This record gives sequence, C-alpha cells and structure tokens, in this order.
Amino acid sequence: MLEKTNLELQLRQQRNKRIPSEDILAAVQNIFDANESNRTAISNRLAGEASACAATNYNPALLEGKNIFHTTDIRKICVEYRLRFLDSHYFKKAIPDEAISKIRRMEQEHGTTFDSYKIMAPAKLLKLENADDPLLFLSLGNDYYYLIHKWGNDLHPLRKWLMWPYKCFENLVVSVFFISIFLTAITPLHLFTGGTEVSNQEYLLMFLFMFKSVGGIVLFYGFAKGKNFNNAIWNSKYYNA
Repeated sequence: MLEKTNLELQLRQQRNKRIPSEDILAAVQNIFDANESNRTAISNRLAGEASACAATNYNPALLEGKNIFHTTDIRKICVEYRLRFLDSHYFKKAIPDEAISKIRRMEQEHGTTFDSYKIMAPAKLLKLENADDPLLFLSLGNDYYYLIHKWGNDLHPLRKWLMWPYKCFENLVVSVFFISIFLTAITPLHLFTGGTEVSNQEYLLMFLFMFKSVGGIVLFYGFAKGKNFNNAIWNSKYYNA
C-alpha cells in the first residue's frame, strides 16, 4: 500500500531545500522592519511642515482621473459646508493606517516619495493658530490635488443648509430678514395694544425692531468670536478668522 501524500510536509520540504526556516524568520523580520520604517517616514512627513513644492516625480498614467480635483472645486465645497483645506500637519488626530498604506503603495508604484499633503476637514479637527470627515489630498501642482483617502463619518445631511447663512454677507442678511419675519409673526402684538386690532403699521414697526435686534445679536456674536464668512476662511490657518 502506498502512503498518501502530505501536502504540508511536501511544502515544508520544498521550502527547506530553498532556504532554512531560521533564515526565513530573519528575512520576514527584515521585511517587517522595512515596512515599519517606511510607514514611520510617511507619518513623519504627514505630521511635518508640507513642502512648498508639489509632487513632480509621479507617473500620470498611474493616477485615477476620478480622484483628481482642482482648487476651484475644493474651494466651492469648503465654502458650501464651512470646511478648511490646510496642510496635513494641522490635523489634530492620527492619520489612519489605511491612508498610510495607500500612500506607501503609491510611492512604490511611482518610485518616489511625496511630502506635500492637504487635509479637508471641519475646523474642530484641525490645529488652528490664533489670529466629522477628513479628506487627504496630495498636491500635484497647478492647483490640482489628488484624493488619496477619506475616513470618518459623513457630514450631517443638513450641514450645507445650516452653514448657508455664513457663506457670505448677502446670505446672512437674507437669513436675518426671514428670522425677523418669523419672530414678528409669532409675537402676540395684541398684548401690547390692549387687545385692540393690530394694524399693518404696528406689524411693520415690530418687524423693524426684530430685524435690528437679530442683526445686532448676530453682529455682536460675530465680532466677539472673531468669526468670518466661509469664502474667507476655507484655507485660513487661524481659528478666529
């Protein structure tokens, strides 16, 4: 009777002919050490000051067109949702391992290293100087950026509309106008007129009072907190800009 072939035993014998198991452990350890060294170097470049020069030694044929964005598109989204677009070293939290793996894979494919990264995220996730959805970009030059990785939770579905008043001065005035109309409509004016019928002139006076009051509160809050409009802060590194 012939013995059955043990595939595991055959595999081990074939490997041992090529290289001893002790040498394999050393080779694997060297691979892990090199991998960890590369990942540490990438993390340091992400956390350090970004290079003033964009990436140039990349192969355009290896890039995916769907991940390339112009500053015009990035600025519009930042203004719409009140986000910041800054160098990666401003990011407060740790860059996820998956993003670092993608960078390492890209560097191996392109045969170079990259050191000019940008982050798109809400201001609360960035370390801003005094004066829920990050996206990591690589600068390609000529105002083009390559999206490498997105992580975290998606933005609140109403964030765009909640941030609409802060988009520009005109939006703020329109918001104050409609808020004043709403407050005027729910104000029981008959309590101030002794129960008599309220005239249109009294409604108009109440609206003007509400508009002035709401506008004053908004301006006071804006000046006190040093706030500015979305189109002025999307790429500002100052939290009170």
